[in-house]
Amino acid sequence: MRAGSEMLELWLIRHGMTCGNREKRYIGRTDEGLSPEGKERLRSFSYPRPELLFSSPMVRCLETAEILFPGMNACLIDELREMDFGIFENRSVRELSRDPVYRAWVDSWCEDPIPEGERKQEFQQRILRGFRAVVEKSLAAGASRVAVVSHGGTLMSVLDAYAVDNRGYYRWSLDNGCGYHAEMDIKRWKRGERCLRISGCDISP
Repeated sequence: MRAGSEMLELWLIRHGMTCGNREKRYIGRTDEGLSPEGKERLRSFSYPRPELLFSSPMVRCLETAEILFPGMNACLIDELREMDFGIFENRSVRELSRDPVYRAWVDSWCEDPIPEGERKQEFQQRILRGFRAVVEKSLAAGASRVAVVSHGGTLMSVLDAYAVDNRGYYRWSLDNGCGYHAEMDIKRWKRGERCLRISGCDISP
């Protein structure tokens, strides 16, 4: 970070497509890699090279980071993993459509507990711990531009908590490989206020 700078530039990027994503499956703890189509599509994206790179430890995120930022070592933040979808894990929306437990969960706006999985509130608290680690490491290193490669739910949780534009959790959904460009007001961050101003979204290659 430049001397006297009060801003931190962030690129918040969702991993590329997996086979499960293409089939509209709930892919949380399932550690699958990118599909061939997902890898090919990622190569058409271009993001500015960051000074620091952070990633979820899941294979799909590590493969995405390597394609987008070749040769960079990513700092792995375990708390940035996707939600554990419990009994819904690796099942498609179509497969679950007549499951009464699933339908009740959807009707609760996904707030109810998932059997054998994570509750949304607990998931979001975990994500915010991970994001705080990203910011603390970035500030300690004096970085001015960082990139975070993670999951859809992860980034939705971060922006729901910290974006100045308080549009709500589900309005921050991203396609695979796409990313939000954000500027963090460090003073607001330290005061515990909403501090991320979204200045752009790369929604297509």
